[in-house]
Amino acid sequence: MLTEERKTFLLDTLAIDGRIEAKAVAKELGLSDDTIRRDLRELAAAGKLQRVHGGALPTSPADADLNARKAIASKSKQEIGKTAASLIKPGQVVIIDGGTTALELTKNIPKNQENTVITHSPTVAVALAAHVKTKVIMIGGTLFRHSMVNVGAATVEAASRIRADFFFMGVTGVDINAGLSTGDMEEAHIKRALSQRAAETVVMASSEKIGVASTYVVMPLEQASGIVLGQNTPMQLRKDIKKLGLEVFVKKHNDGA
Repeated sequence: MLTEERKTFLLDTLAIDGRIEAKAVAKELGLSDDTIRRDLRELAAAGKLQRVHGGALPTSPADADLNARKAIASKSKQEIGKTAASLIKPGQVVIIDGGTTALELTKNIPKNQENTVITHSPTVAVALAAHVKTKVIMIGGTLFRHSMVNVGAATVEAASRIRADFFFMGVTGVDINAGLSTGDMEEAHIKRALSQRAAETVVMASSEKIGVASTYVVMPLEQASGIVLGQNTPMQLRKDIKKLGLEVFVKKHNDGA
């Protein structure tokens, strides 16, 4: 089998199965593990997939910049934002991550609800400006324009002095085995730091983030407390996530839009 034929086969396998197990493919094709690993390296370099231990996953479309992400899975993000907001009770202190799903969350926080929101995202802070009963605390640092969040040592230092009830985390990749991931190393550091300062970390995972991976691992999925998923998330996946000890939140079908 020629190199291009192998690569086509690998991409077809990825599209059908949602992942590639290198040893299984090598055995099926009667080739060495090294040959398949070389093909995966070249496909990864071309941006066609994300290599993970033992094989590969699809790359995350959510690694695009903030403006580009606004058009991706917008309905899923809207329902996830509404579900996530319903978890916040009056008087709680919550940390809200940056990103488009986080903005949907802020839209659904009742404007007359008294609570404290801590965020390292200028866009989230501005979105809460009209919530006059919400105390908004900004964590400073160096602005990472790709995601419109603050990052760096100053951000980590500020996070170390916080105690919150919830951290609503956004990521670009969610996979049972590969864990939670994002496309920037600094962002991964900040997400871990914020997670450590909250009693519960709830992941917000719209449809395009499921079963894909980005370059930088935030943490294993089982280290989160819960996950908010869209209604179209397969039931088996929900069960698999629950087996890891996470609480799964999905919008009820009879909820309003």
